[in-house]
Formats: sequence, structure tokens, C-alpha cells
Amino acid sequence: MAEELETLSTKELHDRAIERAVRHLDVGFLWRLLKAIPAAEAAAGHPDQAEADVSHLSAILNEFVHAGDGDVAEALRPLYVEYLS
Repeated sequence: MAEELETLSTKELHDRAIERAVRHLDVGFLWRLLKAIPAAEAAAGHPDQAEADVSHLSAILNEFVHAGDGDVAEALRPLYVEYLS
């Protein structure tokens, strides 16, 4: 299996990994991927993009943390009720 994977393009590996994570609801993998992107950007020689990615991730996390406030919380209310039921 590993030998077969080595023959695939990076794009094919990416697409397969994302498809599998979504199909299996593997949030852990998706989270690890999100955390790894800034370091990969820096390693690829794009340090400015790595900084932007960290800022963007921070904004997403901020929205997640504050999803219990205001109009957003009201829109999510049915989801919260369903989850807690």
C-alpha cells in the first residue's frame, strides 16, 4: 500500500486524504492538517503566507469560541439543543 501511495501525485494524495477524513468524519486528521499548514508554508519558503495562515486560523478559532454569543448563538441554538438532548 505504501509503495502504491508513493506513486501518486501530491494532489492525488491530498484529495484522497481529505475525502477519507470527510467520509469518516475524522476531525482529528483535519485539525492536524490545519495546524500543520503554517509550518509547511514556512518550509516551502513562504514565511509571509505562514504568518497569514496563523492569523486566519486564529480568527476561525475566535469565531468558534464565541459561537455562543449573539445572533450566531441564536442561529446555532437548534444544533446545541439537539446535541445536548
